[in-house]
Amino acid sequence: MYCINCWNPNTKVIDSRASDDGKTIRRRRECENCRNRFTTFEKMEIMTLVVEKSWKRIEKYNREKLEDSILKAVNKRNMSVWIINDIIRKLEFKWGSKWEVTSKQVWKDVLEVLAHVDEVAYIRYASVHLNFESAKDFAEFIQKNLEK
Repeated sequence: MYCINCWNPNTKVIDSRASDDGKTIRRRRECENCRNRFTTFEKMEIMTLVVEKSWKRIEKYNREKLEDSILKAVNKRNMSVWIINDIIRKLEFKWGSKWEVTSKQVWKDVLEVLAHVDEVAYIRYASVHLNFESAKDFAEFIQKNLEK
């Protein structure tokens, strides 16, 4: 790790701690040249995950696409960005053990989480991914999934 002050490549780790979620490591470092101290964070990154779309088309997992779709579902629902990021982190951790996940599995997993977080966002998300075309579709979905 290069020093952010003098760009010396020789730095030593003074302290390491895992974050609350257990997926990030905070390291306190010191430059062996100028003695500058700085903090770095290491986090788990999903690099090899691909999403199998319809017609067996494959594309690289894109966190921003997932975040945008959830943001649309929770629009004007007063949901914190922290909650959304936590949802995505948990889903990425779930998928992290796989090389490939289907788009159908992605939206099913998102639906499962949203069902516990916000019912309106759950219905909005389902309406897009299950192609609701009428009020009847909404009513049937609500009756089948929320009135248990």
